Amino acid sequence: MISEPSRHCTVELQALPSRIGQVRRIISAQLRYWHLDSLIDQAALGVTELLTNVHRHAQPDKSCTVEIELLLDRLTVSVHDHDPRLPTVREADDSSTSGRGLALIAAVSESWGARPRGGAGKVVWFTLPAPAPLAPPSHMVHGATTDGPFDLSALKHLEGSPPSTSRSVVVG
Repeated sequence: MISEPSRHCTVELQALPSRIGQVRRIISAQLRYWHLDSLIDQAALGVTELLTNVHRHAQPDKSCTVEIELLLDRLTVSVHDHDPRLPTVREADDSSTSGRGLALIAAVSESWGARPRGGAGKVVWFTLPAPAPLAPPSHMVHGATTDGPFDLSALKHLEGSPPSTSRSVVVG
């Protein structure tokens, strides 16, 4: 389910390995839609780590909700599950094959945390700074007619230039 597509996206799922890739694609598509392409890799990595933690550790079930929310200049990615136990950052030694997820999230995000969800599980979240929106073009064209307020100063350099030799042909 996508609600308020310009600012908020929610996905409910079972945190199974086969579903994690689907959620990564959904998050990536939503960030592209919001023109936040530069955050895709960090958000996808973070949500993968959070969903992997739900898959490995959450009890009594693996159902969860992934939520991304864009507020002003912050993207917040959160995962809600039904296990009330809060996660802890572990120190993994060089030979460990797991235990680095939260440290990785801390490294790629601006901030992160976990909080109980009123006796119904917990929320683990992280934030990423959103890039400033692109400035509108300086030469705006208004209206749909040819007699509108056009800025023709960009064409001044063409005065006195020889005619262009390029041509366009449409056949058919």
